[in-house]
Order: sequence, then C-alpha cells, then structure tokens
Amino acid sequence: MTSKATNQELQQRKNAATPRGVGVMCDFYAERASNAELWDVEGRRFIDFAAGIAVLNTGHRHPKLLDAMRAQLDKFTHTAYQIVPYASYVELAERINAVTPGNYPKKTAFFSTGAEAVENAIKIARAYTGRPGVIAFGGAFHGRTMMGMALTGKVAPYKLGFGPFPGEVFHAPFPSALHGITTEQALDAVKALFKNDIEAKRVAAIILEPVQGEGGFYAAPADFMRGLRAICDEHGILLIADEVQSGYGRTGKLFAMEHYDVLPDLITMAKSLAGGMPLSAVNGRAEIMDAPAPGGLGGTYAGNPLAVASALAVLEVMEEEKLPARGQRLGDKLQEHLNEWRSAVPQIAEVRGVGAMVAVEFADPATGKPDAEYTKKVQQHALNNGLLLLTCGSYGNVIRFLFPLTIPDTVMDEALGILAKAIKLA
Repeated sequence: MTSKATNQELQQRKNAATPRGVGVMCDFYAERASNAELWDVEGRRFIDFAAGIAVLNTGHRHPKLLDAMRAQLDKFTHTAYQIVPYASYVELAERINAVTPGNYPKKTAFFSTGAEAVENAIKIARAYTGRPGVIAFGGAFHGRTMMGMALTGKVAPYKLGFGPFPGEVFHAPFPSALHGITTEQALDAVKALFKNDIEAKRVAAIILEPVQGEGGFYAAPADFMRGLRAICDEHGILLIADEVQSGYGRTGKLFAMEHYDVLPDLITMAKSLAGGMPLSAVNGRAEIMDAPAPGGLGGTYAGNPLAVASALAVLEVMEEEKLPARGQRLGDKLQEHLNEWRSAVPQIAEVRGVGAMVAVEFADPATGKPDAEYTKKVQQHALNNGLLLLTCGSYGNVIRFLFPLTIPDTVMDEALGILAKAIKLA
C-alpha cells in the first residue's frame, strides 16, 4: 500500500505543477472536514473561520446537502439546462424569487461562479438600459474576470499586469467613518463623475456590495444606500447589489439588502448559495431580467443539477435551523469579545460587523496608519494554534471572520480562546 504524502511532499509537488499566480495561504493539505472543523493529511485539526471564503455558511458536509446531492447523483449529473431543462432549476428560481427582497415579479438565472454572476448582471443592465457605463467603488471586489477586475477597486494583487480592462467603468470612494469618508462625500463623488467622466444618461448601473468583502467588511450606511437609490431613480440607472459574500445568512438576514429600506434592481449571489458546490445567480425585476435576447445568457455548466440540489437543501437548512438568527447571535458574541480586548490591545482601531459578517481592523497606535504586519502576526499565531483566519482590506490590515453559521457553541468558544491569545500576543 502506498504511503500517504506529507504536507511537505505535496507542497513541493504543488510548486512544481501549478502556477504561482494561484496564491495559496496554507502550506498544509486538507484530508477531511466536518461542520466547522478541518483535518490535514497529517492529522492536524483546525477550526475553520475561513469557510472556503464564505462558501460554507451551512458548514462542511451538512447531512441534508449530502443527501440531496446523492439523490440527484442517482438521476443525472448534467444535461446542460439550455439543451434539456430540469424541474429543480425552475424550483430553485421560484424559491429565490420568493425570498429575495421586493414584492414584485422577479426572475432568476443561474451561473457557476460569483464573477460570472457579476458579468451577467452588467450584461443584463446594459441590455435593459441600452447604456454602457458602470460605476463601482473603491475597495470593492467583484471577481477576477476582465469585467470583474475592471469593477474591482483594488489593484494589488488582482489587477497587476492584466490590463487594459473594459472601458466605461468608473470608481467612487466608499464611505467609511474610520477613514474620514462621509456619506455626503461619497455621494458627491458619484455625482462628480457625471460632470467629470461620464454623463448620467450613459450609465447603465451602479454596483456595490452592501457590506464590502475583500475591501474590509465596511457596511454601506443606510443614508448612503438611500442616496444611491435616489441617484439611480433620477437618472434611470439600475442599482446592483453584489451579495456574493454578504448573502445567505451571513449578516443576520438571508440577504444584506434586507437591512435597508430601499430595494436593488438586481442582486448577484454565489458562495454559500449551494453550500460548497459551484453555483451563482442573478435575481432581479422580471422586466429587467428579460432584456437579453434568448441565448444571451447561460453557460455549459450554469445551473448544474448537483449544485441546484444542494442549493435547494441550503434554503431548507437556513429556515429549519434558523441560521441567519444564529449568525446574528454568534456575531454579537464575537464583537463583544473583540471590544473587551481593546483596552489591552491598542492596535485595535475598529471592531465592526453586521450579523456574523464581523471584522477587526488594526492600526499602529502611534501613527494611526494601517498595520498589516501586526495583522499578519495575529493570523499566523492563530494558524499555529489551529484557527484559520482570513485577512482583507485595501491595506491588508483587517481580519474578517467567516465561521460557519452551524458551528457548535463549544467549538466557537474554543476558537475565541485561540483568537484572544493571538490578538494579545501578536
């Protein structure tokens, strides 16, 4: 019997066989996982506060998801929905139309990745309005495709060496009280684009994350969202909410836009939509979604039957286990602990979050400047002690917490103990 490869052996093989452009955080390799825990090929256990980058809100290998996929596996795995359709695709679209914000006719189309969802949302917006322009925000992340990179408001590492990018994409600053950008300033910057860069009647859409993901978990203030909605209504511009990371219970509600008193025209979703299976979607007002001609939307694997089966199970789990509410409780608990540690850790510049979408930002106490080095030390200390954490932010000085909403309380408490030592000893 061949002996199992070690982490070091696999690392050497990875470096020889795969390109460096696919950045990999960990130098160990997954063997198995369950709920909020993961074990590597050498048997070491980790508590997973990365969750596949917000993909596993229902945890690793939720039994209901596995059962749904096994049942579908016994039927068929692929027909290409655009060739031979299947009822589960239609059922999932109906379910999403019912649970997304807004009491009006809606339609949903499925794709495979978050970047695909964003690309298609822009296509739909351009088809509906007949306009080319798109406005996005600094710090935003919308994917690694060419349009996704154009929309993304962060150069390194996403845009380095890959230009030129699609034209008619413009950026405005995203509001952040910590960094001195007010709602009024951010809205004025959007309006300034109409004077300096593109006339309003050439703008198809404004796209934003209700809570920025890679950008640092900054939540859009309510008055900012209202202001954007007013600008869109005044000029016939569509408002696109990118909920790829903030959706599916992460913010204490199924969608982050439910925290606001205005509605988007289109919503993109992916990540936890199918609990680990590759599936994304664009949902929106029926008349807007119908703008592209037949054949204008789709993809060979778009709406894969196994992924759709898993996504239907995810919705059941969200409702049965009340995961958005549980995420809110766990997020509140985490924020409470982080705020308690502030007196002992002057590097903590801000603790923020909506529901379970929580982050802590670090800055040099002497200068107030972002402290990426301290952030890396916290991350590494936690990793050395069995806790997976992800950093984010334009300066790499933010730690974001993406634990599964299904995490057992005992495991959560264990993780908080590791985190306390990491933050205080970094």
